[in-house]
Amino acid sequence: MEERKPDDYSEAGNPIYKYEPLNEGIQPVIGDPETTSYIDAHLEKFFNDEDVTVFHELISDKVHIDIYMIRGGDQRDYNILMTSGMSSLPMNVPEGREDLAYAEVVALLPKDWPLTQEAFDNEDNYWPIRQLKTLARFPHLYGTWVGQGHTIANGNPPQRMSPNCAFEGVILLPGFVLPEEFNTIEAGDKEINVLTMIPLYANEMDFKLKKGANALLPLFDKYNVGDIIDITRRDTCKKKFGLF
Repeated sequence: MEERKPDDYSEAGNPIYKYEPLNEGIQPVIGDPETTSYIDAHLEKFFNDEDVTVFHELISDKVHIDIYMIRGGDQRDYNILMTSGMSSLPMNVPEGREDLAYAEVVALLPKDWPLTQEAFDNEDNYWPIRQLKTLARFPHLYGTWVGQGHTIANGNPPQRMSPNCAFEGVILLPGFVLPEEFNTIEAGDKEINVLTMIPLYANEMDFKLKKGANALLPLFDKYNVGDIIDITRRDTCKKKFGLF
């Protein structure tokens, strides 16, 4: 697939893309057993089998996306959600960056986050899973790619993730809570990069677009924004007296 050129550039010089679906129609698929086996083997290195649950996707378009849930144990005060299936197809990465062609995404949730089928009837509980599935399918539906430092809005125009949650987008970053070696999955002749989903407020999305990810990350450090999702955390870019 031909590499796509940016539609515009931000003040920070970062490319901006405006996406339209490829209009290839619904393409039902089943899972990729080989890729799944590599992901399973990778998880077995870090977690006990009894802590892992899989939410299987029943109907899939373009790629089959399951969600792995790894419950927090005595050594972890958070739960992990991870996509499985995004890496079954390569993304349309820039020439020379084939090392970034395959990815999966994780989200870290507080240990008390409701994670039952009944709880998922409430969008306040389900939105992290919905967002992971959206992110995993996004590059394949739009002929693009996602990687470290990329931000993706929740809709166009952006909207809240759920009634009780004011986040309107996400940034993808390498994880810092999980071991560094967790962030790469060796899958035969391909390498899968594991990215962490960090939700953002609208002000943070705007700031990152104007100033770049390298300007946003120090604010995360200043206000202790970490990998574990906290829907009550402060907006690190909230304006004061008309200024950032």
